Amino acid sequence: MILEKEILRLKEIVANHRKCLNKIAELGMKEHKTSKYIKDYLDYLGIEYETFLETAVVGKIKGRKGDKNIAFRADMDGLNVDGKVMHLCGHDGHMSILLGFIEYLNSHKEYLNDNIVFIFQPAEESPGGALPLIKEGVLEKYNVNEIYGLHIYPEINEGFVGIRPSYFLAQTGEIDIEIIGKSGHGAMPQNAIDSIVIASNFINSIQSIVSRNIRPLDEGVLTIGKIEGGSRRNIIAESVNLEGTIRAFKQDVYDKLKERIYDIANGFEKAFNCKININIKDDYPAVNNDIKLFEEFKNAVDEEYIKVLEPLMISEDFSYYQKYVPGLFFMLGSRNEKKGFINGLHNINFNFNEDILLNGINVYIKLLKYKGALKE
Repeated sequence: MILEKEILRLKEIVANHRKCLNKIAELGMKEHKTSKYIKDYLDYLGIEYETFLETAVVGKIKGRKGDKNIAFRADMDGLNVDGKVMHLCGHDGHMSILLGFIEYLNSHKEYLNDNIVFIFQPAEESPGGALPLIKEGVLEKYNVNEIYGLHIYPEINEGFVGIRPSYFLAQTGEIDIEIIGKSGHGAMPQNAIDSIVIASNFINSIQSIVSRNIRPLDEGVLTIGKIEGGSRRNIIAESVNLEGTIRAFKQDVYDKLKERIYDIANGFEKAFNCKININIKDDYPAVNNDIKLFEEFKNAVDEEYIKVLEPLMISEDFSYYQKYVPGLFFMLGSRNEKKGFINGLHNINFNFNEDILLNGINVYIKLLKYKGALKE
């Protein structure tokens, strides 16, 4: 991407933000040091803000006309890996981009027509901070008309952005299943109800849901990632616990996945004389990019730097904002094979070239200029 001099001036500033924020990674809803760092820098810039949910930081830069309120969101939390909290999903970079973007706008206020709302949101990884912020009335209080967010993404090369209209990231749910049979001696299986055998058949059966109950043109995923049961090699297990995930883009597909899991469980209870307890926890909705905002994005950003992606089965709680106002979410390329920045999100070795932070700021500025919110 070609960057203007005023953006390049922020290079060392945003790189330092990233280094500082990376050192103080904190879990969701506990981002107190992170929140203080952001507020201290906003104080330095002389920008007003409010605190929500103890750690969220929200404020507004007023435009000359102020006819519209355009929001930009960055997530704040890190990930717990073997007892250590680390930024392995790029949230330190997201916050640094938004801080740099705020600084740019603050020094160009005379060219700013619309109001810009900034949202530093806690707990995207878990338990989810977007919905609690919305319930606190943030969107109404700041009269948000539309909202934007991004995610650093190592599957795309540096200098490019990835996006698609409509459904982009998946709706997700967590499945917990307990299969209860009857324990017995391994040499006398006729006197027991083998929960391991039942679990094996049950897993195979629910794998047919996507291939046989979902329309081939609709996407869906059902994965059992953990199975636990049994005590000894010669004892028939009384119970087995399964843990998994379901993912889909369309609500009716997601609902069908859930419905069929329960249907199959009911059939197994009758066929095997067992008990199956199922708990499905609905997580984030699907990220659904507004078509009009997508078209503006394509026109604002040079098309040679845009990659229109296939839908991705990862999830993001940015989707909650899109339930209330038009929103657009895109991926910021960070892959650089020469420098070794190739590891995926949530990988212990995930890292990125801090120069890409300027690309994120650049995209936001191009959007505002195209929309007329920021004069050339």
